[in-house]
Amino acid sequence: MTKNNFRRVFLIVLDSVGIGHAKDAKKYGDEGANTILHIDKEVKGLYLPTLEKLGLGNFDDYIKIKKINPHKNYIGRLAEKSLGKDTMTGHWEMMGLNITKPFKTFTDTGFPEELINELSKKTGYGVIGNKSASGTEIIKELGEEHLKTKKIIVYTSADSVLQIAANERIIPVEELYRICEIAREITLKDEWKVGRVIARPFEGTTSDNFKRTPRRHDYALSPFSKTYLNYLKENNLDVIAVGKINDIFNGSGITRSIKTSSNNMGMDTVISLAKEEFMGLCFVNLVDFDMEYGHRRDPLGYGKSLEEFDFRLSELLPNISNDDLLILTADHGNDPTAKGSDHTRENVPFILYSPRFQSGAIIEIGDTFGNIGATIVDNFGIGTNNLLGISILNKLK
Repeated sequence: MTKNNFRRVFLIVLDSVGIGHAKDAKKYGDEGANTILHIDKEVKGLYLPTLEKLGLGNFDDYIKIKKINPHKNYIGRLAEKSLGKDTMTGHWEMMGLNITKPFKTFTDTGFPEELINELSKKTGYGVIGNKSASGTEIIKELGEEHLKTKKIIVYTSADSVLQIAANERIIPVEELYRICEIAREITLKDEWKVGRVIARPFEGTTSDNFKRTPRRHDYALSPFSKTYLNYLKENNLDVIAVGKINDIFNGSGITRSIKTSSNNMGMDTVISLAKEEFMGLCFVNLVDFDMEYGHRRDPLGYGKSLEEFDFRLSELLPNISNDDLLILTADHGNDPTAKGSDHTRENVPFILYSPRFQSGAIIEIGDTFGNIGATIVDNFGIGTNNLLGISILNKLK
């Protein structure tokens, strides 16, 4: 590593914060989607002074966010090369993988009857639900029926995921884990292959007091080949996963994992890590934008969450040193003004900040999220083979 490179890279993924429909958005039914712009219009102007200073206003014509020349940082748009618009696809591509066969999603239809029948037969439990739903809403809707019948609550979302909820008093957590292990085995079939199976235990006695417990467990697919994370780990660098990053990569290439339950907890964790000594990557996912507001088509809540993040970002920046590089990006869009509850195929921001920068620039659009991972490994002087992405490290001054 040369003296000019960064000792630490903080990569923060603002889950679903897209900045305008991708050139192939029409294929996905997402032409015209623009997550931030449409939120800005709905709330009659977002107040994001920290992101404004980092050049966010240069991406579009916002009401209050000004266009400025980002004198001391770099910004650009990134387009997704892989097929799909889900969380795993976006994150895996950031770390160099090209997903040519999208992960299976069952958002509109629920899971096939054959899958549900096999799950019921092999686990010994009946099934209720089998639809796309918010995890908190479906236990409120079906939790009392579950208590009476012991049938497991199966549901999905816009991501490639099969989730199983059960009350800990009715089905102990270890038994729920066994059920999910069976579901994971069943969904390894190509026609049913989802990215993750998630155990969602909850507690309570009525719909008024049901709440999820912290004993969630993910059963994810591992990346189909080495990613940039593996190369970092193999070169004895720290790869610290914050939020659901460890689950997305099934632990592959991760040296330390910290779970979080909210954007604020995620930012608390990042600020704390910024005060620690390490060398390598801190990889963060902030999921509230997507999970709490995008899928629920709540532009006002989404806007408030963005403004809360902007304030937390202002607290983080003083802890970013000359030896640090901060990258802000997203994994897909989720325009809360769009129809349905699905993600939207959008370009994502690529914002790079360090106090070291003496100048800045607007970078031309990149044709893959893989440019993020390529830049990170290049920073540490690591060579890789056959992964997506081109480093922009030589453009940073």
